[in-house]
Amino acid sequence: MVKVNWEKMAIKTMQQHLKAAPDSVAQMAQRRSYPRLQEPAPSGEVLTSILQAGLRSPDHMHLRPWRFLSISGDDRKHLGDLFVNHIVTEQEDASPEIQAQAHSKAFRAPLILVGVAAYKEHPKVPKIEQAVSTGGVLNNIGLAAYHCGFGAVWRTGPYAYSDIVKAGLGIDEHEDIIGYLYLGTPPSWDRKMTPVEVDDFVVTWP
Repeated sequence: MVKVNWEKMAIKTMQQHLKAAPDSVAQMAQRRSYPRLQEPAPSGEVLTSILQAGLRSPDHMHLRPWRFLSISGDDRKHLGDLFVNHIVTEQEDASPEIQAQAHSKAFRAPLILVGVAAYKEHPKVPKIEQAVSTGGVLNNIGLAAYHCGFGAVWRTGPYAYSDIVKAGLGIDEHEDIIGYLYLGTPPSWDRKMTPVEVDDFVVTWP
């Protein structure tokens, strides 16, 4: 029987993580949103790996208070129809141009993930924590996609809060859309990045 030296394996794993850490952190620091995305989107094993990484979001009491809808290809037409239904309900005189613009929003990327907070009753975990956890998954997915050579943008707007859109997507009344994560390949990676200074947001206390 082969005796496994778990301590040596743990040290080796830690060293590998430390070696990769500078590159990972540098990539995170370069992350930005890409409002227009084209084919290809992540798929197959790559997409599975991205989603698996995304699901490592912090999750108080391991409730897994989330679910995600994957929409791509011709199925985006149905999402666009829901956007139009929302518009014409809110604006009875919405012109054909406005309706066409609403429908086109479902085609700004080849793959859309709808992040849904599927709240669970728990005395120690209020809804806000569960919503944040769901957002953490979406954020992780976006970062993982970026690491794999894809772009992403997180969108909300009226379609995230529309009862018409929620009903059309099969989202229950007790659930919320936290965001639409658009995934694909940027036409150009050369998009200006807005600087963020750590000292503007982090202070030493007390």
